[in-house]
Amino acid sequence: MEFDPIYNWFMSLGEPYGVNPVIFGSIYVGAIPFFWASMWWLAKNIRNNRSVAGPVIMACCCAISSYVYLIFVGKNVPYWVYGLIIAIIVYAIYSTLKSVKQKKRSIQEEEAKA
Repeated sequence: MEFDPIYNWFMSLGEPYGVNPVIFGSIYVGAIPFFWASMWWLAKNIRNNRSVAGPVIMACCCAISSYVYLIFVGKNVPYWVYGLIIAIIVYAIYSTLKSVKQKKRSIQEEEAKA
């Protein structure tokens, strides 16, 4: 079987954006185990009534890692990629602030009881 047409097709995928599809694909596939590890961590935190901010942020970072490469190296990046990354960053900030406020409140309640 001749693989040249498949190779040429795969390598042409990066041409519109000026990126190397092997690097993009490596980042994309390489993030998968870390994404699933964050899902395991998320489930564990839910079971133990702990904050879900950390695992959610980790999962989000894994989900956008290849697109961050696309933004920094690529050209003609679609607007939805920027929107996705901005939404994830806003959520990360929101959940972190919410977690800090909850911790602060619980410490103040413990101090008030003592």
